[in-house]
Amino acid sequence: MTRPPLSLLDLTRVREDRGPAQALQNARAIAQHVEGLGFHRYWVAEHHNMVGVASAATPVVIAHVAGGTTRIRVGAGGVMLPNHAPYVVAEQFGTLAQLHPGRIDLGLGRAPGTDGATLIRALRRDPHGAEHFPQDVVELMGWFAPENTLGITAVPAAGSDVEFIILGSSHFGAMLAAELGLPYGFASHFAPGALHEALHLYRAQYKPSLRGRDPHAMVAVNVICAETEDEARHLFTTMQQGFLGLIRGNRRYSMPPGPVDWAPREEAQVMAMLGCHVVGTPNQVRAGLERIVAETRADELILVTDTWDFEARKRSLTLTAEAWG
Repeated sequence: MTRPPLSLLDLTRVREDRGPAQALQNARAIAQHVEGLGFHRYWVAEHHNMVGVASAATPVVIAHVAGGTTRIRVGAGGVMLPNHAPYVVAEQFGTLAQLHPGRIDLGLGRAPGTDGATLIRALRRDPHGAEHFPQDVVELMGWFAPENTLGITAVPAAGSDVEFIILGSSHFGAMLAAELGLPYGFASHFAPGALHEALHLYRAQYKPSLRGRDPHAMVAVNVICAETEDEARHLFTTMQQGFLGLIRGNRRYSMPPGPVDWAPREEAQVMAMLGCHVVGTPNQVRAGLERIVAETRADELILVTDTWDFEARKRSLTLTAEAWG
């Protein structure tokens, strides 16, 4: 089988004993590491009011990482567009594109990336803003056109080269990406339920555009790889504890691996959210990724490798890349 390229979605997880400064330094270091492994992209995502995630100021983190790398594409997976004026996002990512030409991605999502109280009281956004997501995407893309008839220019976005990707976990994003002729990234790393139906809709309804003659489907996969299956499953408990915190409403710091104290109902809910995962030895990870590619016909795999120990994370990504070949 033809193996699609690997990319990385970095959750920029914060340990309580290290703080956000170390998480941000790790972000640049892990991007440099996967660049050396031949990964295609490195992404960070917009989250708010989460002490365990350091990427709230997403364009700033992208600038930090892009400045420490030379070849790998760097971008947002994604910017939650209803939180922002499209014009401001165009200015930010146009600036990034001027600083790092040919390397900047702008993945766009319509979820708030936070809780309702933060959305309304801190971000001061309309909770119904997501209803305008398609129009906002079209407006945002328009600010990157070399010319327009509005008499307003998004400097320095106009004429800048940015790759747009629609992100989602439902049929909505799939149909929008198909209508606009854009790549589509499915958030199967935390919401895999509609993965296959969404990819089918995306491919069936895809309209070729100047930005893409053919559909390009990206599938996010939670991956932990180690020399032994027991070690990989031990490392995976950090991710399980993180999701347990989410369903309990406790947006906590990254937790060290160890036994997970959950009720059967909680375990079922967490493992449903983590349904798209591959954990094990290099051979097991390769086989698991091959199975996902065969089932989804993914054009690209976006890996999420969330471990408490940074060196274990580097080792996991190295083993995965070597196994993938």
